[in-house]
Amino acid sequence: MNAFTIRTMRPDEISLAVDWAATEGWNPGFADDACFASVDPEGFFIGELDGAPAAMVSCVNYGARFSFLGFYIVRADLRGRGFGLRIWNAAIAHAGARVIGLDGVTAQQDNYRKSGFALAYANIRYGGTVAAPAAPRAEIIALSDVPFAAVEADDATVFPAPRSAFLRAWIGSPGHAGCALVRDGRLAGWGVIRPCRKGFKIGPLVADGRAIAEAVLTALLAKVGGGEIFLDVPGINREATALAQDFGLAPVFETARMYTGAIPPLRLERVFGVTSFELG
Repeated sequence: MNAFTIRTMRPDEISLAVDWAATEGWNPGFADDACFASVDPEGFFIGELDGAPAAMVSCVNYGARFSFLGFYIVRADLRGRGFGLRIWNAAIAHAGARVIGLDGVTAQQDNYRKSGFALAYANIRYGGTVAAPAAPRAEIIALSDVPFAAVEADDATVFPAPRSAFLRAWIGSPGHAGCALVRDGRLAGWGVIRPCRKGFKIGPLVADGRAIAEAVLTALLAKVGGGEIFLDVPGINREATALAQDFGLAPVFETARMYTGAIPPLRLERVFGVTSFELG
């Protein structure tokens, strides 16, 4: 029959997108599906060929002005038949007039440019095995002990749109651990570590400077006793790349962060770890 149809995923199907991402080597977290669904349940699309999954993509809307595209995958045996472009167009349509961001495969930048995306900077994934650190500094507290409004306000300095529902899910998800450093009554640094199909990922990791980022990173590693970790950093933040390297981490791969239009000014010098390549 070769009938290709596109529809919105049901909430229970978002785990399939995460499974496909794992097959592609993207190493998702165990609770990613539930957290991602908290943003925009209508933003996950599946393409089916004769009723069987053939392609998928997400384009989640953060409010009225910003969307982020991810999980763009076509089944390996069906690539080159136009199914990817069709589901891509459905995702772009879901965003409407919003500015869209993505972390794309660097080799595909020319294709993304055809859809109006322009390169902002590279994000680099660092990975490696880290020994269990000593006890964290006394200043470190649980992220859950920080007033949520303070976390929201700080996140607004590094992300283009409000994402309250996602942050609540991300911080409170089973298996996720968050740490923060409060200095002079204000949130100076914070981060989250989560278990993934392979090791642990840290993100976001946001801090006023390298020393604070290092303190929070050390505390997060202590939460899991060290092991294999991955940290995604903006390549233009030299302090972040130096921190990753000083922890013995090496580049694994990189993505192209691209946008279809202007976004609010972001303090990327405070981003020592990107939250997720799938949701920004």
